[in-house]
Amino acid sequence: MAGRRPLVLTGLQAMLDPPRDTAAAAVRSCREAGIEVKMITGDHAGTAVSVARQVGLLDGDGDGDAVLSGAEVEALDDDVVGEAVERASVFARVSPGQKLRIVEALQARRHVVAMTGDGVNDAPALKRADVGVAMGRSGTEVAKDAGDVVLTDDDFATIEAAVEEGRGVFDNITKFIVWTLPTNMGEGLVILVAILLGTSLPILPTQILWINMTTAVALGLMLAFEPKEDGIMTRPPRDPRRSLLSAPVVLRTLLVSALLVVGSRWVFDHELAQGASLEVSRTAAINVFVTVEAFYLFSCRSLVRPLWRSGLLGNRWLLVGVAVQVVLQAALTYLPAMNALFHTAPIDAGVWLRIVLVAVAAAVVVELDKLRWRRSAATARP
Repeated sequence: MAGRRPLVLTGLQAMLDPPRDTAAAAVRSCREAGIEVKMITGDHAGTAVSVARQVGLLDGDGDGDAVLSGAEVEALDDDVVGEAVERASVFARVSPGQKLRIVEALQARRHVVAMTGDGVNDAPALKRADVGVAMGRSGTEVAKDAGDVVLTDDDFATIEAAVEEGRGVFDNITKFIVWTLPTNMGEGLVILVAILLGTSLPILPTQILWINMTTAVALGLMLAFEPKEDGIMTRPPRDPRRSLLSAPVVLRTLLVSALLVVGSRWVFDHELAQGASLEVSRTAAINVFVTVEAFYLFSCRSLVRPLWRSGLLGNRWLLVGVAVQVVLQAALTYLPAMNALFHTAPIDAGVWLRIVLVAVAAAVVVELDKLRWRRSAATARP
């Protein structure tokens, strides 16, 4: 136009916020662990699909049921929104209210939902999710206050690492419970059986106190340092409604308790029949309990895998604990001061041989029981 200078296009500027290099591997690891990963964003659907392909959320062309817009989520009826949200992997142009609806729809289908977010508009969904994960670097204070966990490095791979660590911690807690329940129950049952039979107590209350004080620290505590088992991130998620005292745990508890009672009672009665004193017989029974618990401790390194696959050297603290327990039992058995305090007496090599045979027999029975546990675990998988 006359009197006006023409405009000249000199270039275009584009902004790129690529996913982190570790994101794709973390998504893949989560899927192998049975964790479904979904992307919820306010960006355009085309942008969301592109990023989803880069991190492995979408393998095909990204259309169909795998991608939903916020408007589509809003238009869905309550009776079908759960199924649609469960199928989709990417949600684009989503408002705060729609994010909240997605979380609630997944929870209604009995999913445990972890939601990540950094903005004020993410706060309702973070609050409603079972685990709200707020970003520590880029997140607003509102998001951090609404979340249950603050991710200090804003890296999705950290969530995957936290899941792996959490599974390892839960495993070790379960192993300690599986180890300590039968040992404590066995101590009570051996007293109860003696009372019902009207015979002398194989173990005195002070001796039970000794077993509890020493084995809980020197043996049981060492399971807290147990390294994570191989394949921990290829297991299916555990149903949160499932009790920690599951049927296999209860059966294992009853089995090992019975082994402790029968084994200690047999050694105790055998020593008495051979003319040994009551103190010698009780000392043998005490050492049956402790030796069986030490053997059983190595079996508890894995609740499913055979002992020979778990090995003996994977947890050095376990070896240290057993060595400490051996020293303590030697002191209880052979030091005159300990004999006077706990009413014990020295025992000879033949008694030790019978004690070790009982412990080996108990370990074999436990390993056979693991076959049942493995079948139960395989049946529980989806």
